[in-house]
Amino acid sequence: MDETLQALGGILLRAIPTFLLVVFLQFYLRMMFFKPMEKVLKRRHDATEGARQLAQQSMERASAKTAEYEAAIRAARVEVYQARESMYKQLREHQAAELAAARARAEAAVREARESLARDVAAAQAGLAAESDALAVQIANSLLRRSAA
Repeated sequence: MDETLQALGGILLRAIPTFLLVVFLQFYLRMMFFKPMEKVLKRRHDATEGARQLAQQSMERASAKTAEYEAAIRAARVEVYQARESMYKQLREHQAAELAAARARAEAAVREARESLARDVAAAQAGLAAESDALAVQIANSLLRRSAA
């Protein structure tokens, strides 16, 4: 059993440099490979997350701008509709004024025509009255000449 323990002690004694080499290799790899790799992966993750956040912010700004543009378009449409309605109202008022003026001119022309016709009728009646008196005198003279003859 002593021999076995001595053999085991010799194996352990020869294994110490290997153990130390493995421990050193583990620290060395951690310092030279894994920590820089973690830093690179963290920076990559941060850059990716930063890009995602920037993209999200850009999307939010774009949707806000879209909403602003849509509101501006709606306001412009309302303004155009109001301008069109105002123009139609002015057109209707202008047409109504022209129609009233035309109606007034037509009524004045009818009134003038009636007055002219009334004057013509009065003149014709006066002329007929004068002619009827003259004819009555002629007829009476003509009848009196026949009866005297």
